[in-house]
Amino acid sequence: MSQKVILVLVDGMRPDGMMQCGNDFAAEFVADSTYTLDARTVVPSVTLPCHMSLFHSVDPVRHGITTNNYIPQVRPIEGMFDRFDKFDKKCAFFYTWEELRDLGRPDHLHTAVCYNQHKQSDTDPKITDSAIEYINAESPDFLFLYLGETDEVGGHDCGWMSEQYMKSVSKALSCVKKLRNSIDESYNIILLADHGGHDRSHGSEMDEDMTIPICCNGPAFEKGKELHGLSIKDVAVTIAKLLEVTPAKEWEGKAFV
Repeated sequence: MSQKVILVLVDGMRPDGMMQCGNDFAAEFVADSTYTLDARTVVPSVTLPCHMSLFHSVDPVRHGITTNNYIPQVRPIEGMFDRFDKFDKKCAFFYTWEELRDLGRPDHLHTAVCYNQHKQSDTDPKITDSAIEYINAESPDFLFLYLGETDEVGGHDCGWMSEQYMKSVSKALSCVKKLRNSIDESYNIILLADHGGHDRSHGSEMDEDMTIPICCNGPAFEKGKELHGLSIKDVAVTIAKLLEVTPAKEWEGKAFV
């Protein structure tokens, strides 16, 4: 039977930042999930290339996005929104960084909502509340929720693992907690980051930049099961399996469920 999935990405959330930020929900969520705290993202460990690899299950050298500026793919690869829509899955996108708008090609989304974090404050709670309202009203098959304050307000402004960064991570986890407690328990929630960071930057092959958490919570996943050797490219294939969608032939990842 096909499952339903909410994919939540906290931009720039290092695994150690997640577990050390002081929010008790981190340990609670991990204990209740199939998880890894040592998954790897792609090179360069930059936001838009990482998201493109998350959604298209290939390295940047294949999708062609190596900076935060989108350019059309020379040899287009289907992303999650495009692929899932072909199988009549209701897809939605709630985000706070407008540069992500090209993760899917036009006319494959049921709903898209953006609160631009460069134009207003406190966008993580705002976009979470909007997503919760939509989920409970429309019951999408797949929804992507992007939380960007951790990278923008925490990492780049004040430095990774700084006091403000930790507060931003904790705030994002509180959003995830509210989401989990506000929607039907039949939904699977996959929580991850696109990259980590060091000092006030990211993009290198340093472990601090490349290591990300992936936590999978819900009826499709075993509680307290730790995994190793995962890649950000594995997420699309895993979600496709849960939705009973045949992965695009170009996707390189492997399902971990």
